[in-house]
Amino acid sequence: MKPIHIFIALIALSVFLFAADSGNKETEKIPNVDEIVNKANLVAYYQANDGKAKVSMTITDKKGQTREREFIILRKDLADGGDQHYYVYFLKPADVRKMVYLVHKHTAQDKDDDRWLYLPALDLVKRIAAGDKRTSFVGSDFLYEDVSGRSLEEDSHELIETTENFFIVKNVPKDPDNVEFTYYNVFIDRNNFIPMKMQYYDNQGSLYRTIEAQGVELIQKFPTVVKALVTDLKTGSKTEMQFSDVKYDIGLDDEIFTERYLRRPPREAIR
Repeated sequence: MKPIHIFIALIALSVFLFAADSGNKETEKIPNVDEIVNKANLVAYYQANDGKAKVSMTITDKKGQTREREFIILRKDLADGGDQHYYVYFLKPADVRKMVYLVHKHTAQDKDDDRWLYLPALDLVKRIAAGDKRTSFVGSDFLYEDVSGRSLEEDSHELIETTENFFIVKNVPKDPDNVEFTYYNVFIDRNNFIPMKMQYYDNQGSLYRTIEAQGVELIQKFPTVVKALVTDLKTGSKTEMQFSDVKYDIGLDDEIFTERYLRRPPREAIR
C-alpha cells in the first residue's frame, strides 16, 4: 500500500475509533434508573435539612370559576431520602383558616404514612386512612400524596427514553389495587434532576392527569419549584400552586410535628 493510502486509512480508522469512544462516553454519562429516581426524589422533597414556604393555591373548575387557598408548609427530614415530617397550616379563606394537616412520612414499604387533619370548626382531629392518601387535598386537584411525595418503593421504575433535556422514567405501581392509575411517566431535568412533568395513565391507557413544574428558581443554592400546575383532563379542572418566602435550614424543632401542635400552631407556621 502506498504511503498516502496508509495515511488516509489511519485517518479513517482514528475517526471511527473516536466516534465509537465518544458514543461510549455518552452512554457512560447516563446513570441507571435507580440513580435517576433517587436523585430526583432528593431534589424534589429533601432539599437541605428542613424548609418553609408560603403557598398560594388557585383552583379553577371547567367553567372557569376559581377558589383560593393560602397556607404555610413546614418540612423536616429525619434522614436524607428517608422519613420526614410535614406541617401545613391554612391561613385563608375563612372556612379553612387554622386548619392543620400533619404528616409523618415513612419510606419503609411495609409502613404506611401517619396523617392527621385538624378541623377547627369542629375542634376535631381526624386521622387520614392510608387508603385516602390519593384523594383530593382540600378540594383541589392535588392529592394528599402529592404534598409529601410517593415512596419510591411503591413503584417499579424503567428509563424509557433519554432526550437532550430529560430522562423519561415510567413508573408502575407494585400494588395496582391501591391506586387509580396504571402507570405514570416522569420527565426529569438532566441538569438539575427536578421532575418537570408527570403524566398519569388510567386502566385504558389514556392520559387523565398531569402535574407540571412551571417555574424554577435557585434559592439558597437549591433549585426550587416555585410554581406548579396539576390538570385533571377528565373533569377539566386545574389547580395552580405558587411558592413564596421559601427558606431552607431554619432549624425547625421536632416538637412542632406532634399532635400537640395541631390545635396550637407554632410561630413558624403563622409568621
